[in-house]
Amino acid sequence: MAEIKRFNAYHRWLHVAMAVSFIGLVASGMPLKYANAPWAAWLMRFLGGYYAAGLIHRICAVITFGYFAAHIGYVIYDIAIVRKFRFNILGPESMVPWLKDLEDIYHSFRWFFGMGPRPQFDRFTYWEKFDYWAVFWGVGMIGVSGLFLWFPEFFGRFMPGWAFNIATVIHSDEALLAAGFIFTIHYFNTHLRPEKFPMDPVIFSGRLTLHELQHDRPLEYRRLVDENRLEQYLTGPQQTWITDAGILFGFAIVLIGFFLLILIVMGQFIY
Repeated sequence: MAEIKRFNAYHRWLHVAMAVSFIGLVASGMPLKYANAPWAAWLMRFLGGYYAAGLIHRICAVITFGYFAAHIGYVIYDIAIVRKFRFNILGPESMVPWLKDLEDIYHSFRWFFGMGPRPQFDRFTYWEKFDYWAVFWGVGMIGVSGLFLWFPEFFGRFMPGWAFNIATVIHSDEALLAAGFIFTIHYFNTHLRPEKFPMDPVIFSGRLTLHELQHDRPLEYRRLVDENRLEQYLTGPQQTWITDAGILFGFAIVLIGFFLLILIVMGQFIY
């Protein structure tokens, strides 16, 4: 059965790097934020102690900066070399939010309350764009503040002492916000919605069926048909072992995320 290619191998591997590094950052960082919670010492011992946890945190930070830079490089290459700057930055294949996304949000809320039909989406939905740009915010706020705390001697040469206090607060609270969002809103939108439950394997297989494209993204389907480009995206099914491995990996990441979310809630409201 022919399927539609949505993500290439480059995108899929970047997502794997993002998922692994994010879990590592949360698991090694939250025991410091909730150091008084009984589970903090246990988790630190599980990670190999404070030194090992710090090493894990820094390695995952390097991976984060790495995939972020790799993605920026890919976008520049795609727009400048592949498309030769013939790209509509506000078009349906762009991740830049535009008026259509505001309309979709409005009609989605009407649909939620039974006041109208489900909005029709193109290649990217408004929540996918929100997730996408949240990474830029997260790397900027959490990443830069983390560099302050990682290299205090360097930044202390030209930054006042109070800047490190601010960096500590930003790094801690923004990380908590990111973890809470990913382990709840992102997980729900991606995997736990009724039509995708219990797992949407598209980010691992890179493919979706023609029926899924017609149902989930009817505007993209009609646009590709009208532009005679649908055949460009048609491909054979992904190798079974790749899809199965991706699903197992996805379930593991989701379960670990839920476990860390429970620990965070316990640290935030119980202890």
